[in-house]
Amino acid sequence: MISKKMYLKCLTILIAVISISCSDDDTEYGNWVESSSFDGDARGNAVSFVIGDKGYLLTGYDGDDYLNDLWAYDKDGDYWVQLKDFPGVARSGAVGFELNGKGYIGTGYDGSNRLKDFWCYDPATNEWTQKADFLGTARYGAVGFSIGGKGYIGTGYDGSELKDFYVYDDATDSWSISVGFGGNKRKDALTFTLDNKVYLGFGLRNGAYENDFYYFDGSTWTRLTDLDDDDADYSVLLSSGVAFTLDGLGYVATGESSGISTNTWVYDPILDEWDEEPNFEGSARQDANAFTFTDKAFVLMGRSGSYYFDDNWEYRPLEESDDED
Repeated sequence: MISKKMYLKCLTILIAVISISCSDDDTEYGNWVESSSFDGDARGNAVSFVIGDKGYLLTGYDGDDYLNDLWAYDKDGDYWVQLKDFPGVARSGAVGFELNGKGYIGTGYDGSNRLKDFWCYDPATNEWTQKADFLGTARYGAVGFSIGGKGYIGTGYDGSELKDFYVYDDATDSWSISVGFGGNKRKDALTFTLDNKVYLGFGLRNGAYENDFYYFDGSTWTRLTDLDDDDADYSVLLSSGVAFTLDGLGYVATGESSGISTNTWVYDPILDEWDEEPNFEGSARQDANAFTFTDKAFVLMGRSGSYYFDDNWEYRPLEESDDED
């Protein structure tokens, strides 16, 4: 069976009227293009989410201070605008997601305390509203996402790694325990969303990389091929990376895997398989962020040891690789 990625590459070649067959094409596809750097302070472990054609980035740690500023990135104009500061405690390691046209942020770490407060940002009014506290224990290094008109927060670290999940209903401003996650406990995991399914994997438990991989359809967690399955010819194990989606495929990039990385991998949900992509062209890093739009995706920010980044890179999977742009 041909993979979705190969189909898209072949289609791109046909549209470009390139007179070679797909099977003979050895051109490397996948190009990283540097975009407008972030206008605020360089940082890692920030929160990001996308609403419409804007990407939002806030909080994080710059090596000296925990931060609470909020910025919006215009993907078409390639510029940044500062918005109203987040009024909660400055923090890093929080989670954020978009739900019904608004942005939400919760949990995290302020340098002394793990947190469980929860806030909503309305881009129409540029205003913040505090919501009902997260139902689980205070934590950082969790994951957050929305599916089926509800928000979810789970996993993370509250003194030990966790696997619990909770669901948020914005209509009633209330939390409840979510359907059980059958995977292992972890912190610093990754999620991405494809075809109304949320895919979750990666992360650390007791210092070891987790290899189980699942999708969630809003009612059930289903296990997929392990990230280092014995029958697979790859091993995709990491923590503190970023994930994004484009053209029906999932991507993970950067992160920490026995050292910080520039590795990029693509996941085909039809084949339940991973393939290597051209390496991220910025510096190796962990604790970065990603923006996923309908037609574009970006990887930005992060840190390498005590050095913090403010660069921003667009990934173009169907464009020929070019390390000079």
